[in-house]
Amino acid sequence: MNFVDKIHIFIKAGDGGDGCSSFHREKYVNRGGPDGGDGGMGGSVWFYADDNVSNLLEFRFSKHFRAERGENGRAKLQTGRNGKDVRIGVPVGTRVRDVESGKIIADVNASGYEKCVLRGGRGGKGNARFATPTKQAPKYASPGQKLREYEVELELLTVADVGLVGLPNVGKSTLLSVVTGARPKIANYHFTTLTPNLGVVKRYDESFVLADIPGLIEGAAEGAGLGRSFLRHIERTRMLVHVLDISGSEDRDPIEDYYTIRSELYDYSPALHSLPQIVAANKMDIPGAEENLARLREELADEDIPIFPISAAGQQGLEPLLDALMEKLRTLPKTREFEEEELLQEPEYEKGFEVTFEDGVYTVTGGTVDYILDTTDSEDEVSMRRFQQLLVKEGIVDALRKAGAEEGATIRLGEWEFDFVE
Repeated sequence: MNFVDKIHIFIKAGDGGDGCSSFHREKYVNRGGPDGGDGGMGGSVWFYADDNVSNLLEFRFSKHFRAERGENGRAKLQTGRNGKDVRIGVPVGTRVRDVESGKIIADVNASGYEKCVLRGGRGGKGNARFATPTKQAPKYASPGQKLREYEVELELLTVADVGLVGLPNVGKSTLLSVVTGARPKIANYHFTTLTPNLGVVKRYDESFVLADIPGLIEGAAEGAGLGRSFLRHIERTRMLVHVLDISGSEDRDPIEDYYTIRSELYDYSPALHSLPQIVAANKMDIPGAEENLARLREELADEDIPIFPISAAGQQGLEPLLDALMEKLRTLPKTREFEEEELLQEPEYEKGFEVTFEDGVYTVTGGTVDYILDTTDSEDEVSMRRFQQLLVKEGIVDALRKAGAEEGATIRLGEWEFDFVE
């Protein structure tokens, strides 16, 4: 199939570039000071609305999107170049969900939409940043921030004002074709329509978008047939037209058909079930339709659901139906938008650390140290107690003792310096 409306891809912001450890070198200058520059920022990940694509087919062949890593810092206090962003174009109507947390991180609901969902990693600091009056030649430079990769789900939800729903072969595609310029595939057998079709209905000086949703079957909400794939495409619609084969031409009772679809809508989402609805009693030109229409009106007499007898094939009764839709749409809110949540980015840490001793300072580096520092708030008492506990738990205190650290020795973790206390 050339239509894909749900797929998983992987996204990753660029890691930050490492800081540079360097010293000024110049003729006749024996001992130049530290001049290592900072690493560049990693690139970010963006999603934007691409009006030139209609489905997610291209993501079947390209699933990994990684922004560029920041460039490492250089000598002469040169900061590394920032990594390039990666921009991912998706069709209007695409919902982006983080697989692990379930958060909707982007709802591409309109043309012109764009959003940064992952920020690039920060660049590491060069050794020039660590120079102090007492430590004028630091060799330490911090690494750039390493970031993890995320799996996200792209779901395409058709952006339409009105959705046509109903069982297979009730005439939805025919109705769409006669009231819009759309040309869906039409045939007298079930599941002719396998993808949503859109068309624009123009009424006087106004217009609205009508979507033909492929035929549902009993059990669709639980995944029978392709039910869930189809139901997804009416989540954004503002109202529904329930198309019934009022003639019962396939030996089905139109009243039972009505309740079947209503039940499937409710099982999938109560919000769909509660959308404003109009019934289009189709195939009125077939014998037996009048009797069934009378039965349907009697059955729904206590419900506030308008019923319009039509013949899509014969193009009869369509004007009152379209006028009613236009009148109702004027009172309804705009196309549904989903609330977005920010994705809490987690750096990627390589477990382990290393202790080095130079110029009277014990320096501890490594992924374990980066994790401890990134998750510690120096102004919070509880967080600082956890910091001390982690130093013991991760074996850093023992490693410092083995390296020769004694009471009062200077310890450096990242940008932090403190005295060793037994």
